[in-house]
Amino acid sequence: MAGDPVVVIGNFDGVHRGHVELLRTARAAEPGAPLVAVTFWPHPMSVVRPDQAPLLLTTLEARVALLEQAGVDRVVVVDFTAEVASWSPAEFVERVLDPLHPRRVVLGENFRFGFRAAGTVATLAELGAGRFVVQPVGLVTDGALPSSSTLIRHAVLEGDFGRVRELSDQTFRSTGVVVQGDQRGRLLGYPTANVAVAPGMVVPADGVYAGWVTRLDGPAPRWPAAISVGTNPTFDGLERRIEAYVLDRDDLELYGVEIAIDFYARIRGQVRFAGMEALIEQMHHDVEQIRHVLQVS
Repeated sequence: MAGDPVVVIGNFDGVHRGHVELLRTARAAEPGAPLVAVTFWPHPMSVVRPDQAPLLLTTLEARVALLEQAGVDRVVVVDFTAEVASWSPAEFVERVLDPLHPRRVVLGENFRFGFRAAGTVATLAELGAGRFVVQPVGLVTDGALPSSSTLIRHAVLEGDFGRVRELSDQTFRSTGVVVQGDQRGRLLGYPTANVAVAPGMVVPADGVYAGWVTRLDGPAPRWPAAISVGTNPTFDGLERRIEAYVLDRDDLELYGVEIAIDFYARIRGQVRFAGMEALIEQMHHDVEQIRHVLQVS
């Protein structure tokens, strides 16, 4: 492909159904043109109103990978700073869009840009008149509510992963490097891979979940897993972390390996048990329930 691109602008946190519809619309409008996605990092709210900045669904690396999987040819990341936030709508177009030489710009109908979000779709059409076409796209809904990163965040925090899949067409994924934990899991008969909770990222509520674990350092199978989020209150833990026990595996060497943990269903909330015996008995029940939920033997 060659020539001027069609550009899609958005935050693209989670790359949900609404974002994919933007990309599909852009590709259909200019079938032979390169497809370029413009996104922002960090989230603009973390610069403009840090106290109101949302927890994020995906890291920047994951966001770029999801956009490429959705068919984007190139991702342009705007380093969002206080200076960028101060740009007028005209400066935004001059500094971000003009260097890309777009033939068409596709964006959500509610997209705002420039200082104090002064720019609208109409503003962009005015600024681009005679140079590029501006095509707004309506919000994708489930029949009642629009698919949005905000709704998906709420569903993740509530552990409603069926709802997450409805809104995003994908499972919620958390990634991180496996670190050494307290090594109690091995003593209990359920060795776990421990991943620290990344700052600024959304994490499900404390509890036990059914899901999968995948190594990210090369081709690897997706293993069914029992996942725990929390502080280990039975042992007076203080650090919040994600732990994953790969069902029936005690031979995995994962320290220092980046893994993906995909959450499928919530099993129960976090509980403080009277002792190890009660905890082991509950873990046995949890694992059996997780086998049933994931339909694995």
